[in-house]
Order: sequence, then C-alpha cells, then structure tokens
Amino acid sequence: MHSARGEKHWIIPDAYIPEISSGSLLSHESVCVLNVSSEEALINFTIYFEDRDPIEDILVVVAPRRTKHIRTSSLNKEGTPIPVGVPYAIEVRSDIPIIVQYSRLDSTQAENALMSVVAYPLR
Repeated sequence: MHSARGEKHWIIPDAYIPEISSGSLLSHESVCVLNVSSEEALINFTIYFEDRDPIEDILVVVAPRRTKHIRTSSLNKEGTPIPVGVPYAIEVRSDIPIIVQYSRLDSTQAENALMSVVAYPLR
C-alpha cells in the first residue's frame, strides 16, 4: 500500500486555450493528474474568469494508481465549455492527495511552443 503523496488543493493561475492553430497540431492545454493512492480520486474543478462568474463543480474521477490527462477543452458544466481565447484560472480540489501538472501546446504559429509546470499546491 502506498502512503499519501501530493496535496488535495491545487491552483493554476494562468490558463488559456489558444483560438487558432497552424499546421497539423491543435493548440490545447491539459491538466495532468497523478493518483498514486490505492483509492479513486474524486476531483472537482472550478474555472475562474476576469469578467464573468466561475464555472463550478466539474467532477472528474481518476482511478487508483493511475494518471489522467484532462484536456481543458473537455471540461464543461451542463454543456457550458471553457471559452477559447479567454484567460482563466483553474482550481483543483480532490478528496485525497494527488499530484497536478499543467501543460499548454500553443501552435498558433509554425514554431510551436510547449509549456508544462507543476501546479501550485495549497495546504
């Protein structure tokens, strides 16, 4: 059995889904979750914006001892997706400790850019 590793609360303050792509790669971003526990992780996303109310209570389940790459374009609440071309922030809460990483592929120009960072853990 694995001991608890990670945190239950994470923040990604700078998120953005690029509006356009060039070439064959689609601009996108992902929240990568690692669950090293022997229990499933119930993860709740809240999406914050500069000029509108948040999108709250987006539930994602990550199986025990698995990783899940969640494209933010797939996150939605009652059919309301995260809009493209709009800056936002992500709050990730889990019922058990997890590890969270954020990645963005920006293919808006021929010279693609890939950024990946560990999210900010809160205690």
